[in-house]
Amino acid sequence: MNAKGYESMQTTDIKRDLRDFLVKHFLSGDAEKLSAEGSLLGDVIDSMGTLDLVAFLQERFGIVVADDEVLPRNFDTINNLVAYVEMKIACVGK
Repeated sequence: MNAKGYESMQTTDIKRDLRDFLVKHFLSGDAEKLSAEGSLLGDVIDSMGTLDLVAFLQERFGIVVADDEVLPRNFDTINNLVAYVEMKIACVGK
């Protein structure tokens, strides 16, 4: 499925999917360590983890993450990630 198929996803769906992935892959199932505005880069995800996260975003949401988009303003918090994914889905849908 390409990003066009994800246009109907709600913010809550994207946030849930991101949280589930982060908790499972980086926090050993301990969801209490994750907050919507808590820093992910360095605190939860290291540089190798960032590559895993990019691969997940591309596969799960059908988007392309450019190297120059892997920035703290897009990846540092769950809320930033949700906004980034929504923007990418909207851009593909146009």
